[in-house]
Amino acid sequence: MALQITSLNSGSNGNCYYIGNDTDAVLVDTGISCKETEKRMFSLGLTMQKVKAVFISHEHTDHIKGLQVIASKYDLPVYISQGTYIKSGLQLPTETLQWIDTKQNVKIGTLEITSFTKKHDAADPHSFIISCNGLNVGVFTDIGAACSNVTKHFNLCHAAFLEANYDETMFENGHYPIYLKNRIRGGRGHLSNKQALEIFTTHRPSFMSHLFLSHLSKDNNDPILVQRLFENHSLNTKIIVASRYEATQVFSIEKTRPEIAKSKKIKTKINVSQMGMFD
Repeated sequence: MALQITSLNSGSNGNCYYIGNDTDAVLVDTGISCKETEKRMFSLGLTMQKVKAVFISHEHTDHIKGLQVIASKYDLPVYISQGTYIKSGLQLPTETLQWIDTKQNVKIGTLEITSFTKKHDAADPHSFIISCNGLNVGVFTDIGAACSNVTKHFNLCHAAFLEANYDETMFENGHYPIYLKNRIRGGRGHLSNKQALEIFTTHRPSFMSHLFLSHLSKDNNDPILVQRLFENHSLNTKIIVASRYEATQVFSIEKTRPEIAKSKKIKTKINVSQMGMFD
């Protein structure tokens, strides 16, 4: 079963990512209004009726702005860390809240969600991998550094939303005050294009089919510049820039033929030997 994914919005003005299949879907972050979320999903042929849960990465406004209305209107469980919830100032019904546990994956219908911690200037930030039938889609935004959690999980993904927040030259020559520049580049802020590219070229699996460059800075990045940068190293991975103004199209993520062929070859070998060893 393929996974359908789209960025409904990505940037400091709001972040919301949709991942689902024919029967079930989740939203990662709800940083745009409920009305705008519905509008953009409708224009893409998606329906909130498939959405079974919301996962929140951290408490910053551009990730939770639409949460209370969406969760209430559609009676959705909200998966959020206790630290994030306390810091957010949100007031959600107790029965709505589901605490994130990094030691145990969450099953939402036919989907399985893995959460893991990351480095960001928030109370208890997390990133996620959404899986179905061996397909993995990762959401890696608001990351200050490429820690082992990020690189390990990125290596598992058939598709990923990866932050590429700023071009270093534009950033250094830009108008941000020094304290803000230090916060952004200080290891708990955001990834530069160069840092994101290093993750992509070093830790990308051979089967990654789609990469969404996400959370681009309005002032310190250029969508054309960053797309060209990554396309120079893309090989067989399709590069999409996630916009801060509109949704991307819906992309269907499926296993590649080399993966399927490899799986069949391994299975045949095990059947022949009958006494295979597993790592």
